[in-house]
Amino acid sequence: MSENKSSISKASSYREIGEFWDTHDLGDFEGQTYPVEFDVHIESSRVYVPVEKDVAAKLRAAAETRGLSTDSLLDQWLKEKIAEEPV
Repeated sequence: MSENKSSISKASSYREIGEFWDTHDLGDFEGQTYPVEFDVHIESSRVYVPVEKDVAAKLRAAAETRGLSTDSLLDQWLKEKIAEEPV
């Protein structure tokens, strides 16, 4: 990261930039902003696999009980199971 990543916040890290904007309003810096253009290339890293309907329903219920998304719980469980397996 460059020494001064943000001209308004004078922050030198993404964490500092986030902390700055948690306590400031962009409207207070209106005269210091300018329009920019940039491209965003989003690549999905999801892989879809078939799951039996009753298994998916139980997974959804378990995730809801834990306050997680179904995706997050499944990912967590798969990582745990894979870690147990010899490679």
